[in-house]
Amino acid sequence: MLSRRVFLASIGLSALPVISRVARAQAYPARPVRLIVGFTAGSGPDIVARLMGQWLSERLGQQFLVENRGGAGGNIGTEVVVRAPADGYTLLLVGAPNAINTTLYDKLSFNFLRDIVPVAGVTRERLVMVVHPSFPARTVPEFIAFAKANPRKVTMASAGNGSSTHVSGELFRMMAGIDMIHVPYRGGGQVMTDLIAGQVQVSFIGLSVAIEHIRSGKVRALAVTTATRSDVLPDIPAVGDFLPGYEASAFWGVGAPRNTPAEIINKLNSEINAGLSDPKLAGRLAEGGDTVLAVSPADFGKFIGNETEKWAKVIKFAGIRPE
Repeated sequence: MLSRRVFLASIGLSALPVISRVARAQAYPARPVRLIVGFTAGSGPDIVARLMGQWLSERLGQQFLVENRGGAGGNIGTEVVVRAPADGYTLLLVGAPNAINTTLYDKLSFNFLRDIVPVAGVTRERLVMVVHPSFPARTVPEFIAFAKANPRKVTMASAGNGSSTHVSGELFRMMAGIDMIHVPYRGGGQVMTDLIAGQVQVSFIGLSVAIEHIRSGKVRALAVTTATRSDVLPDIPAVGDFLPGYEASAFWGVGAPRNTPAEIINKLNSEINAGLSDPKLAGRLAEGGDTVLAVSPADFGKFIGNETEKWAKVIKFAGIRPE
């Protein structure tokens, strides 16, 4: 009888950690949650964060408050989250800048892949290769032929040194075997202004930034940078149709400090993926041609790792340094 009681008691004790984890997940969130965005209010990532924050607030009954901590290409916001308690109440909008910055910056006070755990993907942002209407090439093969015949005569504008728009162009340059002059700006809007004016000749820019100018004929789209065509520009081919293996896009998702409880991460992942399957929210996120990125935490982690490895090769090839 005594041994049976001991046995039953041991079963109860072993179940306590499981019960505790379940209870913790059910209780979360018990207070407002901060979602740190390493970029300014009104920017593309800020809009993504606010749409997702609103969804989570409505679903979970607590405010998910977007807090902008811009600077250093998103590194300042990332450091805020790295140093925060791992309790699920401080989250980070992670994205392509984090994957790029891992190689771009020599001395960071954190290791992004180690110190931030993946929670959920949100979107992948298509880029599009656009030229001024007067540019002689009308296709990607014609562009490559022109650039090879005129080395360092083509000016390639980007939204900043080391930005997604920059490394996407450098990946194209690396794979096509051409040389172009890089002209960095401080944002996509400035790129489009000078491209329309003919001050620069080509850019690999966010589709959401360029789409209305493409439709109006102010710039000419040669190809989208993702592996497949875009539904909003179905007649425009993919760069990979001419350079097999080429693929480039920006992405956004959610991360948390290392050691954040797995049950909280899984709960957030489930709720975010529910939002991405909601037609209204998915439609808002896809207005500029983006696609939703609904994956598990493990798959999002693999995705970030692959992006980090890919851009490391490009940064080293091009010798890109932070501004």
